[in-house]
Amino acid sequence: MKTKDTKNFIALDLGASSGRAVLGKFQKQALEIEEIHRFENIPVEIQGTLYWDAPMLFREICNGIRLGFERAGENISGIGIDTWGVDFGLLDKNGRLIGNPVHYRDTRTNGIMEKVFEIIPREKIFETTGIQFMQLNTLFQLAAMKFGKWSELERAETLLMMPDLFNYFLCGKKFAEFTEATTTQFYDINRKNWAFAILTELGIPTGILPKIIQPGSVLGILDRAILAKNGLAVPVIAPACHDTGSAVAAVPSSSEDKPGTWAYLSSGTWSLLGIEVKNPIVNELALKFNFTNEGGVSGTFRFLKNIAGLWFIQECRRIWSLEEKREISFQELIKQAKSAKPFQHFIDPDHPCFLKPANMPKAIAEFCKNTGQPVPEDRGEIVRCVLESLALKYQMIREQMEMVSGAKIEKLHIVGGGSKNPLLNQFSANALGVPVLAGPSEATAIGNIILQAMALKIIPDIKTGRNIIRKSFPLKIFEPKNISQWQDASLKFAKIISQNP
Repeated sequence: MKTKDTKNFIALDLGASSGRAVLGKFQKQALEIEEIHRFENIPVEIQGTLYWDAPMLFREICNGIRLGFERAGENISGIGIDTWGVDFGLLDKNGRLIGNPVHYRDTRTNGIMEKVFEIIPREKIFETTGIQFMQLNTLFQLAAMKFGKWSELERAETLLMMPDLFNYFLCGKKFAEFTEATTTQFYDINRKNWAFAILTELGIPTGILPKIIQPGSVLGILDRAILAKNGLAVPVIAPACHDTGSAVAAVPSSSEDKPGTWAYLSSGTWSLLGIEVKNPIVNELALKFNFTNEGGVSGTFRFLKNIAGLWFIQECRRIWSLEEKREISFQELIKQAKSAKPFQHFIDPDHPCFLKPANMPKAIAEFCKNTGQPVPEDRGEIVRCVLESLALKYQMIREQMEMVSGAKIEKLHIVGGGSKNPLLNQFSANALGVPVLAGPSEATAIGNIILQAMALKIIPDIKTGRNIIRKSFPLKIFEPKNISQWQDASLKFAKIISQNP
């Protein structure tokens, strides 16, 4: 598609382990994408604090933009960034970054939730924000800074979430995009603004919070110094700046599917399992099961549960590669897992012991030992243990979700990098007992591009965008198998994780 009618977009998608720049070529009712740049996102630990390397990430963002302009012959209609949630950067009164942003897996939030609940009841926070409780949420990060008297917070003039920070670096505009803002656990779903009262009660300054804007907003013009060209005026666009928001926007659901009959699983480092709803679901059961209501696109919310994901395999692979002094492929590990005996070992993917272990394979073995299970002895058994446990956790969450929302889920869309894992896809279909539609794997970048096109009125609405995605990217369907065996395994799984070692 190299005609003059082609609209080219650059989607910059930054995940917790890697980032990429994707060139999207859109024409009429078709979309093509091409990955043009990829880079690692490796945190740095300095004197006991874990940081993101923001200057390095911005350098790679700029490299991706330059490569996009080279590939498209300077014919770029828009640029959009999405990243993970909860983390942020602080700017001083001169607009300069105050240190590197701290990583959500840093230990500064250990024990902070309990201290916050002594000041504000858990129920009040949930009623106001509708967000699931995780110690890595921005609310608890800021509380840790306040209680620990971090000078960075005292000096701050502006707080910008990670994609908003990079948008500021690109075009000089300070805004908070809605889907990312809701991950903080201090967005008020009732007043549709920041939850100023909660922050004030905790002594956290509210003057540092910028104006909230909706996904699909044009922010400003790309700083011409980035390309060293003065004649180009390229808009920087806020898609759904939270990567899951963009990924869910790219779920290729059909307009014939009734709301609540399909669920999505954004599968990557994290697993995000949920349904799309018009209004947040905030009730006693949602609080009990720790569900979350994150901002979506086109007036929707994402009622979902954050579950650990392929972080397990990434960490095991890292340890094993170091041990063997060679790069061990995912394909090799999946092949070994496929050959392992089923239903021998289970873990609770969301147990605190797996948040940041020094050695993931040892942590998995220790969990099995502490729960009276056989200890997995080889890599295939460990990987199969992880994949089966994830699929069974998805089924447990699905049952809770249906109970809370009244939905009846008849199919599951798996998008993101995890959709390329055929074994996990099949396990998920088996555990849930419903068809799994896998793809697109680059859903986050695709959703990013679709929302940029909507911002420029090239696509009228998300329904049209999803139709284009279905036509442009083939799906792979996994039908459920061995359902009764998986139902038996789910009972064993529930008993194991209820021990809470």
